[in-house]
Amino acid sequence: MVRTQIQLTEDQYRKLKKKAGAMGVSMAELIRSGVDHELSVQATPGDKELKARARELMGRFKSGTKDISRRHDEYLAEGIR
Repeated sequence: MVRTQIQLTEDQYRKLKKKAGAMGVSMAELIRSGVDHELSVQATPGDKELKARARELMGRFKSGTKDISRRHDEYLAEGIR
């Protein structure tokens, strides 16, 4: 593990210490858990995931439009979002 320092407000420290005690874990463990959660929530899809999403979309929709061969990239980007 890597040791680091953070600064908390007194209120944050007090609430964190209380919650860690109630959960039966150290404050450090609770902070690591929060960091893990934040990193997983903020993760953006990589190229592999975007390509997988694109493959899943292929052939699933009927748009009735006649310009798909010319604007397929635009429609694909719209579908991935």
